[in-house]
Amino acid sequence: MFLAFLLAAPAAMAQERGGGGGSGFLGGLGDLLGGKPDGPAPYVSPSANDLIPNAGDVGVPQARAPKTFEPITLPKAAPGNLKAPKIDLPGLPAYAPQSAPSQNLLRHSASLSLRAVLVKGGATVPNGLIWRLFSAVPSLEGRSPLIASSQSATPSFDVPPGSYILHVAFGRAGTVKRIDFSGLKTQEIIDLDAGGLKLNAVVGEHGKPIPSRLRFDVYAEATDDAERKIVANDVPPGKVLRLNAGSYQVVSHYGAVNAVVRADIRVQAGKLTEATMTQRAALLTMKLVREHGGEAIADTAWTITNNEGDLVGESVGAFPSMVLAAGDYVIVARNNDKIYQRDFTVQAGKNTDVEVLTSDIAPSEDDATPEDAPPDDAPVDDAAANALKATGD
Repeated sequence: MFLAFLLAAPAAMAQERGGGGGSGFLGGLGDLLGGKPDGPAPYVSPSANDLIPNAGDVGVPQARAPKTFEPITLPKAAPGNLKAPKIDLPGLPAYAPQSAPSQNLLRHSASLSLRAVLVKGGATVPNGLIWRLFSAVPSLEGRSPLIASSQSATPSFDVPPGSYILHVAFGRAGTVKRIDFSGLKTQEIIDLDAGGLKLNAVVGEHGKPIPSRLRFDVYAEATDDAERKIVANDVPPGKVLRLNAGSYQVVSHYGAVNAVVRADIRVQAGKLTEATMTQRAALLTMKLVREHGGEAIADTAWTITNNEGDLVGESVGAFPSMVLAAGDYVIVARNNDKIYQRDFTVQAGKNTDVEVLTSDIAPSEDDATPEDAPPDDAPVDDAAANALKATGD
């Protein structure tokens, strides 16, 4: 169609030069673009119609009328959750995941293995051990650097050949040993030379158990040039202490005042030593009352001294209690600027409530008898008596 238009253009131009009306070529272009021509359509000579080819011959597609497509009917979904379609897949071979490499493959074949015994030829200690391996070559600071540590019963250390310092701790027991490792697989057996100590105490001649307020301190054996070093303090009864074999001094504290008992005990390697100590003391509960069996008076300060006047203990309250060793004491109670006093004897194993009456008023300094004053029943000289009588007359 476009070629036909080009062939008709010269004739239209000739017609325009011939004096025909309209705007010629521009007018036809206006029709193509949608504009309104100014005059009649261009004239085409009949002889030119044969020169215009058919649109199909020159490849120009012919206009087609629009077609109407029928809508596609979609399947209606069932109410509720949509279910995934079932897909049948061909059978797949079983998949076996590749196993991780064993740690034994990464372990150096030359390792230093360790185990500990309480006594030579004894069984291996199963737990409670702390192993520390230090280099035998000190650092610039003068300390041996820590190479490895473990809490296993039988540890293995992958270390290069060399000299090492091994420290093994078993409770409060321990030992140090130098090991020269050649690089070959080696097992070292460490003799701890240690045992156990279990402490308890009773009170009185009949050996009554002590339910509370009982603690122990353990000291190492004394040397000639040094005092005893404390190994363990504030140990409760029945607890097993792991100690190196040897002699120890045990101090038993019943209460927090003066009930103290000491004993020397020897611990044997590979054995549990049980020791029961005897306390000679009693638990006292004090109260200030107006009459026997009466109600205790609050806000009372208490002071306990021995017969020599040395201070033993102090307390404040309506019902103070304390453990005292067997012996004679003076109990002094202070309340509202008044002082009350009573003598008391503590018997081992006999826990007692001590009542101090408000009538037990302590003697004041004014009531004390002067040292130079003669006693009331001293004989009087007759001359002096007569002189006094004459003066009285």
